[in-house]
Formats: sequence, C-alpha cells, structure tokens
Amino acid sequence: MRCLLQRVTSASVRIDDRIIGQTGPGLLVLACAMADDSEANVAAMARKLVNLRIFQDAAGKTNRSVLDVGGSALIISQFTLAADTTRGNRPGFSAAAGPELGARLYDLLCTTVAGLGIPVETGQCGGDMQVSLVNDGPMTIWLEK
Repeated sequence: MRCLLQRVTSASVRIDDRIIGQTGPGLLVLACAMADDSEANVAAMARKLVNLRIFQDAAGKTNRSVLDVGGSALIISQFTLAADTTRGNRPGFSAAAGPELGARLYDLLCTTVAGLGIPVETGQCGGDMQVSLVNDGPMTIWLEK
C-alpha cells in the first residue's frame, strides 16, 4: 500500500460542487492499494498513519501523533500513486490493485484507522473528485507498506 500523507489544518473533497468529506486539523491521506497488497499491509499502514509523530509538541518538536493531538483524517483513494513513469511519457498503472480489490482495501484502511481512534471521512473510489487542502508546515510524507 502506498500513501501520500499531508499534515493539514483543513482539507475537503468535492464531487459535483458538493463536499462529501472534510477534516479539520489532522491528516489528508491519498491512498493507493497495490496489486500485491494484503490485509496485513493495510493494517500496518493504518498503524503507521495513526502513530506517526509529525505534529508539534509544546516545545515545537514533532513528537506527537494525530492520535495524541485529537486530530482527524480525510482518506482519499488515489490509484495514480501506482504510476510507473520509467518508460515513455504516459504513466502505467498496472501495479495498482484492480478496482474491486482496490476498493475493498481502501475501505479496510478507512475502517481500521477509525477503529484505532481517529475520526475518518472519505472520498469516493473512482469518483471525479476535487481535493482542497491547507498543508500545515508544509509536512508531506510518502509511506509504503
């Protein structure tokens, strides 16, 4: 599983000019299930997302997790994180999980993160979404499990 994680002060996702998911201070997670992913990969990613210490403590050091600060998460499925750009100018996406597996693993990631104590809102798998965010820091981290 691949995730692009951003610490945000706010983020939202729209479809047809209607907000379908949003978060206040916390995380925006763009998530991609890979063809060889398993439920174990998803569980490991969920634990990493919840426990990664990227929020500042009182001394200004990044010693706190989203769980520690009482933050929330907006998790959006984005299969394009599987892009292979090594040949030519058109990305290939064959490393991404197929639509059925991808949707199942994305849903599992969202429910697992929520089960670990983080309020979660979501995008829509396969939807034409517009994402807005205010990146805090900026803090953007690439994760792969």
